[in-house]
Amino acid sequence: MLRIANFIGGQHVPPLAGQYLPNIEPATGQVHAELPDSDGRDVEAAVQAALAAFTPWSRTPAAERSRLLLDIAARIEANLDRLAHAEAVDAGKPLRLARTVDIPRAASNFRFFATAIVHCHSEAYRTDQLALNYTLRQPRGVAGLISPWNLPLYLFTWKVAPALATGNTVVAKPSELTPLTAHLLTELCQEAGLPPGVFNVVHGLGSKAGAAIVAHPRVPTISFTGGTVTGAEIARTAGPLFKKVALELGGKNPNIIFADADLDAVLPTSIRSAFENQGEICLCGSRIFVEASIYPSFVERFVAAAAKLNVGDPLTPGTDQGALISAKHRDKVLSYIQLAKEEGGRILCGGGPPANVGERCQAGYFVQPTVIVDLPVDCRVNREEIFGPVVTITPFQDDAEVVRYANATPYGLSASLWTRDLNRAHQLAEKIDAGTVWVNCWLLRDLRVPFGGMKQSGVGREGGEEALRFFTEPKTVCIRLTGDM
Repeated sequence: MLRIANFIGGQHVPPLAGQYLPNIEPATGQVHAELPDSDGRDVEAAVQAALAAFTPWSRTPAAERSRLLLDIAARIEANLDRLAHAEAVDAGKPLRLARTVDIPRAASNFRFFATAIVHCHSEAYRTDQLALNYTLRQPRGVAGLISPWNLPLYLFTWKVAPALATGNTVVAKPSELTPLTAHLLTELCQEAGLPPGVFNVVHGLGSKAGAAIVAHPRVPTISFTGGTVTGAEIARTAGPLFKKVALELGGKNPNIIFADADLDAVLPTSIRSAFENQGEICLCGSRIFVEASIYPSFVERFVAAAAKLNVGDPLTPGTDQGALISAKHRDKVLSYIQLAKEEGGRILCGGGPPANVGERCQAGYFVQPTVIVDLPVDCRVNREEIFGPVVTITPFQDDAEVVRYANATPYGLSASLWTRDLNRAHQLAEKIDAGTVWVNCWLLRDLRVPFGGMKQSGVGREGGEEALRFFTEPKTVCIRLTGDM
């Protein structure tokens, strides 16, 4: 059985307490590895290593930092199959998805920020008072990065790459449910020659290792992706310490379909946005609103397509949907399906575990794609994040009504809008409370644009220039000029 190690000061080391946690494969329910049950002492060692490495790394020329990060990107690409298999086993997601989305995106994250730092520019202003002002952007120090289990390497590198690129050192904690690809990444960073202490990984529970990172007085920058409740606790801890914090939290995203939309394009994309990665994506369109005139026909076609999805072993070719991350999370999803019935909803397909997922996966954590109708817009199932393969479909009459429906949750992460009316698309995109609004598409990502949410979906933005600014401290330099200008 694989025993994962922490990565501190350029070396793989055991947890100081000598304690380990089981790492369970969601598709089988069986332990397939062990990871460190780290505590504050391990975090302290990692922070000290990061502090020692900060000055030389921050002074390393951008071209050299870029070269190292590009080398890491190339090594991720060269190890695509190994990393994808590890991700599928660890997260329960289809191997196809890990190979085509998760691991390529991890390489793209490193490649994007490695090249971005060699094209940076600084603002400069000449004033009427014979002075020149310019802005320096300097790395902040040790960045504490905490990433989730649903897109493990994808979202881990989304934080690590810009933090390292801008000259910070890193103490990172991947989810204790999916530690394997973060561990493999440390090996690739070693091979690439990343200096010791620049990138440190401490595995373990959020309540121990994660909390210690957030509370550490020498970690001035915190980036967290995960649940809203945990995000609120991080904000309570980090606020009095005056840390710079970015929180990418939950979503309850509307998918709005007008009668004039191209339904042949809408249908397969809406199936993806509802059930991709078992619905365990914060951007999934879990609330579908359909204009009343096409509602019956859309529901019929959508249910038929959802019922055809193949739920089973993530490692088997042809699997559309794998296992949920844990038994606890599966039970949570099933509890919301039961709640939907109590709130008056009708289950049109799915509603429970599949009948047969193969002998290897009999003890795995599977839930069928589930479609629910007839629920009131303000019920709990339509307001709370389920984070599973469960979608509700609701009819609407006009633009004003669907905007009210779309905004009737505490979240504001993303939305999809399907219409051929460009004027309507612009107007509704402005009115919907969401950090991202996709028009006639879903999850079409450009790494240059700001990413994040409104309301309880988070604080701050990631991506592109926003990430480069988040991990740096702006400093204005004003020089008084003498003589005639």
